[in-house]
Formats: sequence, C-alpha cells, structure tokens
Amino acid sequence: MKFNIADPATGGQKKIEIDDEKFIRPIYERKMGQEIDGKILGDAFAGYVFRLTGGNDKQGFQMKQGIMSNTRVRILFRKRGTNYKPSRTGERKRKSVRGCIYGPDLAAIQLRIVKKGEAEINGVTDIQRPNRLGAKRRMNIVKTFSLDLKKDDVRQYVVKREIKRKDKTFYKSPKIQRLITETRLRRRKLHRTDVKDRYKNTKEATEKYEKLLS
Repeated sequence: MKFNIADPATGGQKKIEIDDEKFIRPIYERKMGQEIDGKILGDAFAGYVFRLTGGNDKQGFQMKQGIMSNTRVRILFRKRGTNYKPSRTGERKRKSVRGCIYGPDLAAIQLRIVKKGEAEINGVTDIQRPNRLGAKRRMNIVKTFSLDLKKDDVRQYVVKREIKRKDKTFYKSPKIQRLITETRLRRRKLHRTDVKDRYKNTKEATEKYEKLLS
C-alpha cells in the first residue's frame, strides 16, 4: 500500500510503499482525522505522530469525511464541498465516494506529520520548500501547523513572501483574519460595559417615568 507523508512545517512530501501486512493492519477501522503513532509503520518512524487526512481506493475514488462507512457509497451532493464543485447555482449531482473509515480496499493513504521524531525522513523533514501563499484565517493556521493556542504565537507562522526590487528587499504577509488581540479584547469589554450602562439607564428612566405618572 502507498503512503503519502506530508510535513506542513517544511513543505516536504514523499510517497512510500509498505507491503508488510503487520504494519498496515493497525490502521484498519480507524477514521479520518485520527492520530496514530508512527511506530505502527515501522521503527524508522518511531517518535512521530501522524494524522490520517484521507486516501483513495483501488479504483481511484477519494475518501470523504463524515461518511461513516468503510465501503464506497453514492450520495447526492447539494452544494460545493470536498469532491464536488457545482457548475451552476442550485445544481445537484449524485456521485460515488469512499467512506471515511479505513479498510483493506484502499490503495493509498495520506498522512500529515503532527509531531516530529528523532530521525529525519529523507525528502520530507530535511528540506525546506517555502510556500508562496498560506492560510490567512487564525484557526486554519493553527490546524496547518498543529499549534497550541495558549503557548504559540500565530503571527509567527504566517507565510511571508520575499520581494526584491533593485537595491531594496522587503517582505509581504497577509493580514490574519479573526485574530484575537489585546485591542480586540479591550473593545469587546468596552462594548459589553456600554450595553450594561444603557440597560441600567433605561431601567432607571422607566422607574422615574412610572413614579411621575403615579
């Protein structure tokens, strides 16, 4: 069976083939999105943690998240998503997709490195392939690089582009969407305080008006 291993930190990607059934069988009955210990695939991957991100069966049908089946099924697609791109508004189409549960009918399995081990993987972790464009939204950056929201600074993982013009070199990076900063927290606190003050003033004004009428 073929395994496609990708490392989002370096941009490296490599295809390996494993034919020994004892290394493949522990992946069966697992679901897309789960994490596995790299030692399952052999001692060369000891210390690594991989995330199962997809695959395709022997006929080339891709796996789809959310389809709780280890076989191929035909589902009716109603809107744009994975494995389907409508050509016009309101179009529906029935297509065959592979379920998200892994089984022996697969021909290729896709893995993403979540935690790096001690040994290097040739062509994956020992190279640097810079991305020209990267994720802009905060949570997408966190998912791509498997960051810790409390410890890691998301702004340090934005993909930057180096631009050279004559004798000047500068870098461009996208603005992070939905980034929670100190300014955002301060404005949120002021907004909530303003709402409470308006509610309190309205309540006092109503009580004064009712007292005046009585």
